[in-house]
Amino acid sequence: MKSDPDKGFRLLVEKYSTRLYWHIRRLVILHEDADDVLQNTYINAWRSFGEFRNESAIYTWLYKIATNEALTLINKRKKSNAVSIDDLGSYFEYSHEGSTWFDGDEAQVKFQNAILQLPEKQRIVFNLRYFDEMTYENMSKVLATSEGALKASYHHAVKKIEKILGEN
Repeated sequence: MKSDPDKGFRLLVEKYSTRLYWHIRRLVILHEDADDVLQNTYINAWRSFGEFRNESAIYTWLYKIATNEALTLINKRKKSNAVSIDDLGSYFEYSHEGSTWFDGDEAQVKFQNAILQLPEKQRIVFNLRYFDEMTYENMSKVLATSEGALKASYHHAVKKIEKILGEN
């Protein structure tokens, strides 16, 4: 029986696509951008698969690639003067895209808008910990930051979200 060299990679894509998509989507917000970033993530993973050293879990490695790709897109958007991530909270509050992005109740919309108001690094740390339930050890590998700094960022993010929600 002939072996399929691409089968392992296809299984990897099948296993992690949904998780990675939502991680990326929470960073870049728009569906089209998330799809593009996810595709770039897998292209980069395929190209650099030989460099994977088993020093971390495969999903941690993929999250690192996905996070870097998302940040690259965000930085391109900032340079091109497109709508910034920081402005998307108010954009979503009043748009059709917002109603499809936030399929929950009013409290969930407020929660998502509060997250969008966080500084970029805190938003990433909050999303990884809260939504993806990633350990600080794995976040440290994804973001190349110490666990202590990540714990502090998460703590500050939670406090800011509480403050924002308390004001509403």
